[in-house]
Amino acid sequence: MYKKNLVFLSACTGMLLFGITLITLGAVIPGLKEKFQLDELSSGTLFSILPFGILTGSLLFGPMCDKYGYKWLLTVSFLSLCAGFEGIAFVSTTGLLKTAVFLFGLSGGAINGAVNALVADISGQDKSANLSLLGVFFAAGALGMPFVLGVLKGHLSFEEIVAFVGLVAFLAGMLVWLLRFPPPKHVQGQGSLARKSLGLLTDSLMLLISLFLFFQSSLEAIIHNWATTYLMNRLAASERGALYALSLNVAGMACARLLSGSLFRYTPVKKILVSSLILMLAGSALLQVSSSFAMAVAALVILGAGMAGGFPIMFALIAERYKDISATAFSFALVIALVGNMLLNYGMGLIAHSYGIRHLTTMVWVEVVSMILIGGVILKRMSGMQGRHAAQLR
Repeated sequence: MYKKNLVFLSACTGMLLFGITLITLGAVIPGLKEKFQLDELSSGTLFSILPFGILTGSLLFGPMCDKYGYKWLLTVSFLSLCAGFEGIAFVSTTGLLKTAVFLFGLSGGAINGAVNALVADISGQDKSANLSLLGVFFAAGALGMPFVLGVLKGHLSFEEIVAFVGLVAFLAGMLVWLLRFPPPKHVQGQGSLARKSLGLLTDSLMLLISLFLFFQSSLEAIIHNWATTYLMNRLAASERGALYALSLNVAGMACARLLSGSLFRYTPVKKILVSSLILMLAGSALLQVSSSFAMAVAALVILGAGMAGGFPIMFALIAERYKDISATAFSFALVIALVGNMLLNYGMGLIAHSYGIRHLTTMVWVEVVSMILIGGVILKRMSGMQGRHAAQLR
C-alpha cells in the first residue's frame, strides 16, 4: 500500500523543480556568458540543447513507468537533475556545460511527464482538479527562481543558488526512494506494451487531444518568449514592465489552476474547457486591440487564465481512456506537444524577422482558433461516448 498524500507531495516537488528547470538557464545565462566568455551563437546552442533534452526525457519516461513503475524512474531522474544543477554551477569547460544542460533537460522532461501521469493514476475521479493543483507548483517554480536570483543578487553568486537547488533535487530523490508508489501497470499476462502503444497511433481521439496540446504548448511558448519583445516594440513598454506583464501572465495561469483544483473541483470538465476557450478568445481579442500597456497586461492575464485548463483537462482525458498504459499515452501526447512548441516558436521567430513582431497577435489568433475548433470536436466526441455508455447501462 502507498500513502496518496505523500506520493502527491513528491509529485508536487517534482513539478516545482521542473518549473525551476525551464526558467533557470535563461535566468543565469548572463552569468554563464561572463564565466565562459560565450557569444550569442554559443548561448543559442545551449538554449537549443535544453528542449532537445526535455523532448528525449518526455519520450522515454512513459514506457519505463508503465513497465517498471514510478519509483525507479523518479529516483534516477531527481538524482540526474541534481547532477545537472551542480554541473551548471561548477563545471569549468563549455563541453561539460553542454552535457550538464542536456542532462538537466532530460531529467526535467522525464520528471514532468512522470509526475503528471502519477497524479492522474492516484486521483480517481478528481484527475483534472488534482492535475490543476499540480500545475500550480510548476508556476511557483517558474516564477520563484528569477525572484530568488534577484533578491539574493549581491549576497550569493548564481552558482551557489543553483547548487542549492541541486541539493533540493537530491533530497527529493531520497524522499522518492523511501516512499511506496503504485505498482507497475504492465505486468506479464496483460499483453504486449508495444502492441498496446501502437494503438495510440490509430485512436482518433488521442490524436485530436495530442493536436490540441500541440497548439497549447506552442501558444504558451510564443507568449512566454515573444510577449516582452511585442510590448517593448509596439507599446513602448520598459524591459522591467514587460517582464512584469509576463509574470502576471504566469500568475493568471496559476490562479486559474488553483481555482480549478479547489473551488471548481466538482465543476464538469466540459464547462471548464469551454470557459478556458472563451477566456483565450477574449484575451486574444483584447491583445489585438490593445492601445495601452495596461490593456495588454489585462489581455495577458486573461490569456494566462484561459491557457490554464489545457494540459490538466487533456491529461485527465488521456488517463481515463488509457488506464493500463497511461504513462506511455502521456509520453505520446507530450512529445507531440513539445514538437509544436519548438516548431511554432521557431516559426514565430521567422515571422518576426521577416514581417515584424506585430504579427504576434496574428499567430496567437491562429493558435487559439485552432484550439477552439479541435476542442469543439473533442467535446462532441466526449458527448457521443458518454451517450453510448449510458445506452449500454440501460
